[in-house]
Amino acid sequence: MLILTRKLGESITIGDEIKITVLEFQGRQVKLGIIAPKDIGIHREEVYEKIQAQNRKASKVSKNELVEVAQKWRHNEAGEDFRFQVKFTTKREAIEEAD
Repeated sequence: MLILTRKLGESITIGDEIKITVLEFQGRQVKLGIIAPKDIGIHREEVYEKIQAQNRKASKVSKNELVEVAQKWRHNEAGEDFRFQVKFTTKREAIEEAD
């Protein structure tokens, strides 16, 4: 772990595209500003951990569940009404659940 000391208004640059600036101190909290490309996800650690846990849970689908979904999908192609019952969690929802 690299440990750096920065004063108010000073920055840290990571590579050519990421810049972190100390914006404010309030008691025991530090407010940071981050400039980074849009394709780089930036999350508070507790939110990141929740997203990772949800991804792990979503990836653990049993073979039986896959077969069941495939069978329902085939019935749908035959003209029957079938809708997935999947709940997608947005980043905002994950943040709200973590708070």
